Amino acid sequence: MLVSEEPAIDLTVVLERFPDLEVEEGSGALIVSPAIVSQVAEFLREDPSFSIDYLSNVTGVDYLAGERKEKRVNDEGKTEIVKIQEPARMDVVYHFYSIKLNHGPVILKQRIADRDNPVATSLMPFFRSAELQEREVYDLFGIHFDGHSDLRRILMWEEFEDFPMRRDYCEPDDYEYEPTPHGDVLEKAKAHLSGGEES
Repeated sequence: MLVSEEPAIDLTVVLERFPDLEVEEGSGALIVSPAIVSQVAEFLREDPSFSIDYLSNVTGVDYLAGERKEKRVNDEGKTEIVKIQEPARMDVVYHFYSIKLNHGPVILKQRIADRDNPVATSLMPFFRSAELQEREVYDLFGIHFDGHSDLRRILMWEEFEDFPMRRDYCEPDDYEYEPTPHGDVLEKAKAHLSGGEES
């Protein structure tokens, strides 16, 4: 991560251009839907106040449906704990920087409401570095990227049937086993040390 003495990047310009965007409290990430993420990414790249020219990393986050607690101040000025029901969802998180202006990160979260059939929009047409990273997110989380020119597994083998970074993933009791030529090396070493077999 680039470290800068500059204050956080002012997002006013992008929020004026895209009024439907939300800013996540705490991280300052822009929450964007897959429908407009390519327009937002292009704006960040082309607008001179951002000049985003480097996509550092892409990852996925899986959220199961659940309940969270939040402290709020009520109308009487008292702090109370409110329970909020959170629907299941997935996010694709992008970290952008401007090498030209020496600032960043600008964090973009592509929010996907349909966790059972997650489809995001690829940013590969705008940032070439998204190619392999979006493939990794697809491989581990099962998020399909519309507009990606080569979406296939990158870490897991093609026959692997699940997505191991999902929160509800259950590890199988056994994996495929394929004997290798060095599979009995321990037995050979023990035999050799005991004065048995020479090899």
